[in-house]
Amino acid sequence: MTAKISPTKGAPYARILGVGGYRPSRVVPNEVILEHIESSDEWIRTRSGITTRHWAGPDETVAEMSLAAGGKAIAAAGIDASDIDAVVVATVSHFKQTPAIATDIAHRIGAGKPAAFDISAGCAGFTYGLTLAKGLVVDGSAGHVLVIGVERLSDLTDKTDRATAFLFGDGAGAVVVGPSEVPAIGPTVWGSEGDKAGTITQTVAWDSFRSGDTLRLPLDADGEVRFPSITQEGQAVFRWAVYEMAKVAQEALDAAGITADQLDAFIPHQANMRIIDSMIKALKLPDHVAVARDVETTGNTSAASIPLAMERLLDTGEAKSGDTALVIGFGAGLVYAAAVVTLP
Repeated sequence: MTAKISPTKGAPYARILGVGGYRPSRVVPNEVILEHIESSDEWIRTRSGITTRHWAGPDETVAEMSLAAGGKAIAAAGIDASDIDAVVVATVSHFKQTPAIATDIAHRIGAGKPAAFDISAGCAGFTYGLTLAKGLVVDGSAGHVLVIGVERLSDLTDKTDRATAFLFGDGAGAVVVGPSEVPAIGPTVWGSEGDKAGTITQTVAWDSFRSGDTLRLPLDADGEVRFPSITQEGQAVFRWAVYEMAKVAQEALDAAGITADQLDAFIPHQANMRIIDSMIKALKLPDHVAVARDVETTGNTSAASIPLAMERLLDTGEAKSGDTALVIGFGAGLVYAAAVVTLP
């Protein structure tokens, strides 16, 4: 059959050209968390490795944090905002169903009229966005793509829930993905296990606030308005992350033709220090591999955690431009995505 559609003329490969991050100015120590739950600083540190997290103020909106992180990534990439052909925002904490926050960010950052859309893939959102960006650049649909992971999880945190109150933080991380002459983003190993969707979920659906044409506010046992929050089955999630995600990470290494000893850095989703340590052991990572441990002072920022941790590794000198890194995101859904990348 004669082809009627012209072939695409994209770049041979894609790479991360620049990274940027934004952490809210307010630093929240464990002592503040303990005002609302019965626990201890030692218990929180032992269970999660978290000592502080950042919570956004009224003016540090999802859009404002994204603009700050995205602007840094564009500057680091050495391009102009007008060179951005697509904006992909991974988030679960933009509370307007429509329009996508990506459209506002694209306009305000000065990108002109790029494709712009949001994705919801929980803590794997950034890695999903990175995969989409790579495809757009190689396909020829975009020359440069701005990928942002951003969350205000303090808005979705039940501060009285002993199982989750200490985990979450706010922030934004971004990268610019553009053309490359050599492979710099490996094959993505990704998937979902929807039968486990209930292990990390939102407590109250948005339509619970309506009954017919009447506004109805869900109430808790004390008669207070029950705003939606994130809840999880901690032990089930921990077991899944430790045993299953190490396998996914190894598959990503294999797909990229990389062995553990050839890695320079490991940047997993910053969910829990114990999960990170368990994955290091399972993958048998040698001591020379720099490991992102941003969770200690930033908490779990979901879709923002990988780019924020990537920026910190580069800023501190623990990793350097051109290093080979394994990134893996995993979370609500349950969804996951892992790939080997060259650091910008």
